[in-house]
Amino acid sequence: MSTQENKVTFSRRNFLRASALASGGIMIGFNLFTACKPNVKPSVDVENLNFNDFNAFIKISDEGYVTIYSPNPEIGQGVKTSMPMIIAEELDVEWDKVHVIQAPLDTKNYTRQLAGGSQSIRQGWTALRQTGATTKQMLINAAAVKWEVEASSCSASKGIITNANGDKLGYGEVVKEAAILEVPENVTLKKTSEFSIIGKDAINVDVEKIVTGKPLFGLDYKEEGMVYAAVVRPPSFGEELESFKVSEAKKVSGVIDVVTIGEKARNFIESGKNNWTFKLSKSDKVVVLAENTWAAIKGAKAIKATWRAASELEDTKLHDEKLLSLLDGGKLDVRREDGDVKKAFSEADKVIERTYHSPFLPHNCMEPMNFFANVTSEKVHLVGPVQTPEYAAQVASEMLGRNLEQIHVEMTRMGGGFGRRLYGDFVYEALEISDKIKKPIKMVSTREEDITAGIYRPAIKYRIAASIKDGKITGYHLKEAAINDNMYGLIPHFFPAGCIPNYKVSTGNYKSNISTGAWRAPYTNFLGYAEQSFFDELAQELEIDPVQLRLDLLENVKKTKDEKIQYSGKRMQDAIRLAAEKGNWGKSKQGVYQGFSAYYSHNTHVAEVAEVELKDGVPVVTKVVAAVDCGIVINPTGAKNQVVGGVIDGIGHAMYGNLTFNGGKPSSRNFDNYRLIRINETPKVEVYFVENEIAPTGLGEPGLPPAGGAVANAIHKAIGKRLYKQPFVEELNSNILS
Repeated sequence: MSTQENKVTFSRRNFLRASALASGGIMIGFNLFTACKPNVKPSVDVENLNFNDFNAFIKISDEGYVTIYSPNPEIGQGVKTSMPMIIAEELDVEWDKVHVIQAPLDTKNYTRQLAGGSQSIRQGWTALRQTGATTKQMLINAAAVKWEVEASSCSASKGIITNANGDKLGYGEVVKEAAILEVPENVTLKKTSEFSIIGKDAINVDVEKIVTGKPLFGLDYKEEGMVYAAVVRPPSFGEELESFKVSEAKKVSGVIDVVTIGEKARNFIESGKNNWTFKLSKSDKVVVLAENTWAAIKGAKAIKATWRAASELEDTKLHDEKLLSLLDGGKLDVRREDGDVKKAFSEADKVIERTYHSPFLPHNCMEPMNFFANVTSEKVHLVGPVQTPEYAAQVASEMLGRNLEQIHVEMTRMGGGFGRRLYGDFVYEALEISDKIKKPIKMVSTREEDITAGIYRPAIKYRIAASIKDGKITGYHLKEAAINDNMYGLIPHFFPAGCIPNYKVSTGNYKSNISTGAWRAPYTNFLGYAEQSFFDELAQELEIDPVQLRLDLLENVKKTKDEKIQYSGKRMQDAIRLAAEKGNWGKSKQGVYQGFSAYYSHNTHVAEVAEVELKDGVPVVTKVVAAVDCGIVINPTGAKNQVVGGVIDGIGHAMYGNLTFNGGKPSSRNFDNYRLIRINETPKVEVYFVENEIAPTGLGEPGLPPAGGAVANAIHKAIGKRLYKQPFVEELNSNILS
């Protein structure tokens, strides 16, 4: 490229080209705004430096410090750290000179601004790299123009550009010129061997704010003139508001007013534009408005409401009966069918069949649902912890009849999500309240409301049958009976699809008025346990080591051409072998009982070895070794935390989690009677990653599905009892373990 070609003037054409550049759907948009702050000396206080906007992701200060916007919601999965690390790697800056800011919803410059399915890194990997590399090249081009040399003779490293003569310029010295250059259409990405940030441990960018209690989460957000709102919802699923009395509530000091909402939500539901599967209540709701959270909650408790049954008030006994009737002969839909399962079963030497049971589960986010809304004639301002900000904006537009351009959504860090914050029920409420009273409001729920009026993991039952002929598994039939909806997408094509010649997956559901939805690793969170427990039993029947059985079966899928089968036989085998090696499989010391499990979900292969010891006759999980193939690991510290958290979450809910219903009302209201795993019950968890140069896959969820199966199989080794129902504590000695 000649010097003259490098000298590009800013024009509408170049601006449009810059804005139109898309890498995997993420666009780079430029502007010439420079912050009107006086120049300051270089300082570790990055927030106070003089930054120049470069593109939708990057600002660079005169001193060479870089601010990177993280586009996706942060729910503890670490993307606010790892996504900027990817950009910084290709931008070639030192990580300790990077400051990270949570980006607001911006559908023009970012795509897939959501947290769900463990897909943020996988979907953003190439686009984020290209964003960093493109910016770096433009900075090099700007330096080349200054030096009047060929850009190809220049290089950049750690925020410094160098030419063939040894001259140097910092990024901050050319950022303004670079921002007006034409965007290069093709840039070269680094080789993995050249990475200096990716693959190195990085501290969570929010850790200082988290440990010092600085404003960060949705509950921390405040605006002048804001009032607090507590919502009185139906106490049972299937009930609607009939009447209410407000006299006692209005006596509470700090209570401002009491109103009702519901009409706009009902209209939205009836429009058919609510594209989530969960059922939003059509009931009116009573809202107490107050000067502070305590007054609002206290006032809500003082409301005397009368409720009427609008549909059946269901209970757990009914759910069990309905799901079992589906498995026993109800109408099921075939999701996958290979070969002839019926024939394989009829010709078998033996058919083994088992039924597995799981309950409803709440999400138990440590930060209860909350959201800020300020609806004015000019705009709708939304702020809070939501996994689907774009959908929240669409809901606001539809519910209020406003243009999307009038909706501004900001994301706060979330104190847990696990799928609960995918659904905008709390956004609906905040919107309707603010629109009604014409004030900025903060809707805050209590822990009791989160558990009793939430969106739950659906109760599910699996019946699995396998045929054995001449010492081989010849047929396999998985039946699923679930509340409301069934396994989706490619799940019917997960292992052991492609491994067994005669294979079938059938599903059916019972439509309930209890709201259900995604819960960390949807469906696979229980299916992983059921199938892996079942394969352990098959290994015992075949008198083959459980690890070897899986390795042998996976040989059968290696040559598949079925595009629906996306798990890799080789990658799963690699994870299994690594887990067996690091977990010292089959070589544990006396008194230590091992269980094995391996599962593929969210594009990631995971194998786990659990160890159980008997203490006073009670099986106790003491250690879990997890081997994970998630491709390239961006931030090892964050990645390990995700796996450890998933394993502990999986064990805790498999052992203890349970939510039953009576008359449409949940049995538990708070952690005093909803059992979670306790600190002294958490095992030691070791995490190992399969090393390769494959693009990253999901990590927030895949560690959870194998955990229950590994523990169940270890418990069987310890006490000789198979576990077919979650929570395990109910099949063991609940008086001892609870």
